[in-house]
Amino acid sequence: QVQLVESGGGLVEAGGSLRLSCVASENLYNFNIMGWYRQAPGKEREAVATITNSQITNVAESVRGRFTISGDNAKNAVYLEMSSLKPEDTAVYYCNAVKIRNKGWQRFESKYWGLGTQVTVSS
Repeated sequence: QVQLVESGGGLVEAGGSLRLSCVASENLYNFNIMGWYRQAPGKEREAVATITNSQITNVAESVRGRFTISGDNAKNAVYLEMSSLKPEDTAVYYCNAVKIRNKGWQRFESKYWGLGTQVTVSS
């Protein structure tokens, strides 16, 4: 059973920085994609940043230039560096991992989620 454990959330003033960590129970090479999502109260969960096992990254436009995603295969960890934080960044941040398996013409995806870490940005 894959486990993802997030840490690093907290309360920070606007303009501040935080670094979120997600440690997986397996080597990152086992996952095709890993990423960070967030969900603010009353809103749907949204993608923040993703990284593939080829180190290709994608960052949401709303956080581009402020957030950076990276991975450390030696530590089975994925990080989200957040800077210039804004009150609208307040949310629970979730780590996500995806395994993709192709069997013939069929594609199977297994998705895993952490329990989340709260990030609160005060104005």
